[in-house]
Amino acid sequence: MNINHYTYRVTWSAEDNEHVGLCTEFPSLSWLAASPEKALSGIRRVVGEVVSEMTACGEPIPEALAEKNYSGRFMVRVPSLVHRRLATEAADLGVSINRLVSAKLALS
Repeated sequence: MNINHYTYRVTWSAEDNEHVGLCTEFPSLSWLAASPEKALSGIRRVVGEVVSEMTACGEPIPEALAEKNYSGRFMVRVPSLVHRRLATEAADLGVSINRLVSAKLALS
């Protein structure tokens, strides 16, 4: 597994008064640092170490989100009133509920 393919981000923690490096595929890991660059290099180093340990122990390594294939389909349960409102809006626009919801999600 190439750890460069994982999804990393750096955010500010007001609670810690430092930058936090995070990796989406490893939600339990983080790295605090004074600068965003050090937070990113820190989390990348930790992920590399964890992947090495997991490999040595024969544990499955999380797949990078960027390498996954997505079908474009998922099911969402909503309250019946929301379903009715979406159906009404879609009918008013002359489109399917799928098209309406897809367009709404694309805007977020």
